[in-house]
Amino acid sequence: MKYIEVIFQMLSGEEWQKDLLVSDLADIGFDTFEDTESGFAAYVPAANLDLQALETLMLNLDEGLEVDYKVQEIENQNWNKLWESNFNPIEVGGQCYVRATFHDAKPDFPYEIIIDPKMSFGTGHHQTTSMMLQYILENDFEGKQVLDMGCGTGILAILASKKGANAVLAVDYDEICVDSVIENRLLNTVDNIETICGSFEVLEGRIFDTILANINRNILLEQLPQYALSINKNGELYLSGFYEQEDLAMLGDTAESLGFEFISKKVLNNWCAAKFVKR
Repeated sequence: MKYIEVIFQMLSGEEWQKDLLVSDLADIGFDTFEDTESGFAAYVPAANLDLQALETLMLNLDEGLEVDYKVQEIENQNWNKLWESNFNPIEVGGQCYVRATFHDAKPDFPYEIIIDPKMSFGTGHHQTTSMMLQYILENDFEGKQVLDMGCGTGILAILASKKGANAVLAVDYDEICVDSVIENRLLNTVDNIETICGSFEVLEGRIFDTILANINRNILLEQLPQYALSINKNGELYLSGFYEQEDLAMLGDTAESLGFEFISKKVLNNWCAAKFVKR
């Protein structure tokens, strides 16, 4: 598969603005990112490159963020090997150890998750995923019907299952992510995760006790009304993929208008995760 490499040089801006740009690039098809001394490199399959979407994104950068970029086609290479070279195991909350198949096991941890990224988002390294994992570790999932919306690799679904969930539905619009979840549930010997490729329309008629959604602000705002229809009374909603200062109030107001009560938040490097309960 041929890939396009886009080199981004950060001329000005904050680290959180770079993170937001990476998130926006992922939304338009970029699936691999690598830090450089002056910024980062982003990669997209040549067939998926949308130059108009890229140019529109670069013309609408946040105030204070100035970036130069260069687009070039690169030679074929082993992309999974690139993932492996950048994927180190992590520990979450002293209870969960996230590793790949090529790392040594650590059986002393109560929960061990094996992830084969396959270029899909969700290895636990990003602040948003880490905070969502912490929420799962801290809360009761025993016997619950759980939705993992925008599931990526399925890391949240897998931990929810290991925490005792009765059944988990993992949904993502990207077929690469859905295939990744299927592989990762086998690696973790988890047999109660159902996968669907699609968006919030697949939730019609389904009801959950707990919803996990680590996506981004705009998609969360669009999908919150469906979450309100798809969750039991006193059901728990966990959101992440957004910033505290810019986004939490907006999401909180929308959630409360739909019958959710704000319970708590976590903040890490300006990224935010929040817990709500349906009343």
